[in-house]
Amino acid sequence: MTGLMVCVAVLAVASAYGVLHRRRSGRVRVRGRDDGKRLGASELGGELGERATLVQFSSAFCAPCRATRRVLGEVAGMVPGVRHIEIDAEEHLDLVRRLDIIKTPTVLVLDAGGAVVRRATGQPRKADVIAALGEAV
Repeated sequence: MTGLMVCVAVLAVASAYGVLHRRRSGRVRVRGRDDGKRLGASELGGELGERATLVQFSSAFCAPCRATRRVLGEVAGMVPGVRHIEIDAEEHLDLVRRLDIIKTPTVLVLDAGGAVVRRATGQPRKADVIAALGEAV
């Protein structure tokens, strides 16, 4: 009977963790630790967008990174003045460490001046990215 109780408890905890993880993945949110962080064209390897820039940190074998690339490309094509820049996390470890990038894909939303205003870890939804751009401008 004790073994059954342990199994039920483990399943309950694992289920709660899974639900929480799934709800947080891909959400575009503000992080207090991003205050004051800025990125310039030299660090990004490309010019900033006139209104905002979507910076995607990816890795070679990341399946959600490909879907994120598609979503961000569509958003950048739809919203004037928005640019999408993809950065290989493995080739830019100093930037990854400085910005606290823990997993890929991670998307940073920058305002016109290059300040980090929003962040999403995991594959974001198109509507969430568009809403974050409205707040960045």
